[in-house]
Amino acid sequence: MNERLTLEDIRRAPKVLLHDHLDGGVRPETVVDLAREGGYDDLPSTDPAKLGTWFAEASNSGSLERYLETFSHTVGVMQSTEALARVAYECAEDLAKDGVVYAEVRYAPELHTRTGLALEEIVEAVLDGFERGGRDHGIRVGALVTAMRHQARSMEIAELAVRYRDAGVVGFDIAGAEAGYPPTRHLDAFEYLQRENAHFTIHAGEGFGLPSIWQAIQWCGADRLGHGVRIIDDIEVDADGRATLGRLASYVRDKRIPLELCPTSNIQTGAATSIAEHPIGLLRKLHFRVTVNTDNRLMSGTSVSEEFAKLADAFGYGWDDLQWLTVNAMKSAFVSFPERLELINTVIKPGFAALKAERTN
Repeated sequence: MNERLTLEDIRRAPKVLLHDHLDGGVRPETVVDLAREGGYDDLPSTDPAKLGTWFAEASNSGSLERYLETFSHTVGVMQSTEALARVAYECAEDLAKDGVVYAEVRYAPELHTRTGLALEEIVEAVLDGFERGGRDHGIRVGALVTAMRHQARSMEIAELAVRYRDAGVVGFDIAGAEAGYPPTRHLDAFEYLQRENAHFTIHAGEGFGLPSIWQAIQWCGADRLGHGVRIIDDIEVDADGRATLGRLASYVRDKRIPLELCPTSNIQTGAATSIAEHPIGLLRKLHFRVTVNTDNRLMSGTSVSEEFAKLADAFGYGWDDLQWLTVNAMKSAFVSFPERLELINTVIKPGFAALKAERTN
């Protein structure tokens, strides 16, 4: 049995985050401030503590409508360059306080145009917040620009990703309801990104199963799978615990396609029933390229450290397991190979080595 790790221990470990939504991680007090400053009158409460409780309850209600309503409020107050820069800065600060050393945070520029902001102004405001927050708090934050799969602006957003890739945008993503909105609807955007040697991830295999994953990889050429948890549907486990992988699962594992797994969020959306029964346990045992993520820190009431602590508790994970998961994430990041290698060799491995040494002394 591995050593028992506490949340406080895990907070001190250097961590990497690949799947985190900017509008899903706003501080409740910031939501209240920005609503007041921007004249947004639809909040269920203007008391930060009560608002935080409302977000948690709405996110855990089992109602998709209530869950989605939570985002209408955070996006509703993120409609100025000042608001976007503040939320991005605080995101960098909050992640750094949780021990995250590298993060990729995604947002959909098209959701922030209600007051007339141009897409470029939105991207530049977020990049400014990430850059200042990263500099002040010792964390590198890259932006992923997201297109909504039920809209028709994916090519425009893909071009934005390429235009700003030397300024801090590290990749592209599509998000939104999977059922009825397959990634192949945006094939022109993905083909453009491939021609431009650009990186992209696709939300797939969360709300919809194997066809979504198959299209994301084999039609669209995704570098990573946003969630991808439903790859478990292509794995059979017999009574003796032996696993047999189908062709798609084998391909994903063989090609080392990263899975951006978000355990707590998956339980909220019904993709898993509990942490103990989450497919991450089996996928880690089978050596898929598993990474651990938050998805929406506000709605899920979580952090990377808390996700790790839940997994350590459920599966008996120790420092070696958490290091393996962290190195997986860093290997899968959309920054250059030298940058990834430097963080792994000079920050992540030494950080975990120091924590392991404390346990043995």
